[in-house]
Amino acid sequence: MQVLVDEGEFRRMQSAARARGLTLAEWVRSQLREALRATPTGNAQRKLDAIRNASQHAYPPADIDRMLEEIERGYGPAR
Repeated sequence: MQVLVDEGEFRRMQSAARARGLTLAEWVRSQLREALRATPTGNAQRKLDAIRNASQHAYPPADIDRMLEEIERGYGPAR
């Protein structure tokens, strides 16, 4: 991959890398990974539609003691 940046950006990137004790290549890779993590995946509209659809239903609430018991039972040894 080749990325062209102006001289000022290049110097600032070198300085940022040096400040973190990284080579410029390591710093660039870390910044690209961070940008990827911050980029939403999937279709936001589809997710919102699913939430809106689910909110239209009246689900019966479960008994909290029963829910906690089932959760705890799930943590136990396999049967």
